[in-house]
Amino acid sequence: MDFNIAPLLSDPTAWAALVSLIVMEVVLGIDNLIFISILTNKLPEASRGRARNIGISLALILRLALLGGIAWLVGLIHPVFDLGFIGPVDPHTGMPQFETAFSWRDLILIAGGLFLVWKATTEIHHTMDPDADHEGGTPVTGRAVMNFGAAIVQILILDIVFSIDSILTAVGMTDHLPIMFAAVIIAVSVMMLASGPLARFINAHPTVVMLALGFLLMIGMVLIADGFGIHVPKGYVYAAMAFSAFVEILNLVSRKKKAKAGDKPPSVH
Repeated sequence: MDFNIAPLLSDPTAWAALVSLIVMEVVLGIDNLIFISILTNKLPEASRGRARNIGISLALILRLALLGGIAWLVGLIHPVFDLGFIGPVDPHTGMPQFETAFSWRDLILIAGGLFLVWKATTEIHHTMDPDADHEGGTPVTGRAVMNFGAAIVQILILDIVFSIDSILTAVGMTDHLPIMFAAVIIAVSVMMLASGPLARFINAHPTVVMLALGFLLMIGMVLIADGFGIHVPKGYVYAAMAFSAFVEILNLVSRKKKAKAGDKPPSVH
């Protein structure tokens, strides 16, 4: 890894790599930001902004720490054990179609994916049936029922998973540590600025909450598949998310127009 800054300032390829890496980090950070927004919206309103800032700050600290220990991080991709019997077998190559050798990165992705699937499924259940759970006879509505510490712990768990995936992707794009540091700081700063508006938008539109939970469910399955060696191209995943978001925006616009039309007084003929 190269940490010499001076030659990079006049190198067009370095600037191109920086822009590409910032875009990639921002896109990968959307997953993390959606999760933080949904989780912090369950806190009392006065605590939401502080929880978002802490969660995103932890994401930045983790990413910078992982970059500082880049040699250790790259070592996470080396296999730690091999089961050697997972099938089915590819008829053309005679090799198992699933990965049989697992690295620490694979195990972290699988654990993080399972946590994300569990969390998204639980939140979908609470959203669909808010009165299903009762504490002392009081219905649990799915809003403002989480304490601050529990929210931060859950954010930290997903921060670790998303940070490792993000930095390992960055390592595959450039060998220059200054570019990685700059891209991570800029991308997380963008996340910080976007977190408040995104959280308020999600909180104000229940159908968007369900869509975001669907995104998290899909991302969790992608993480699990990646951990088992089934690599789903991220472009397909984000294209599907963008299309779904576009359709939901059209629905929001349509509902808003219908609501305005319903408020208009009837015309006199």
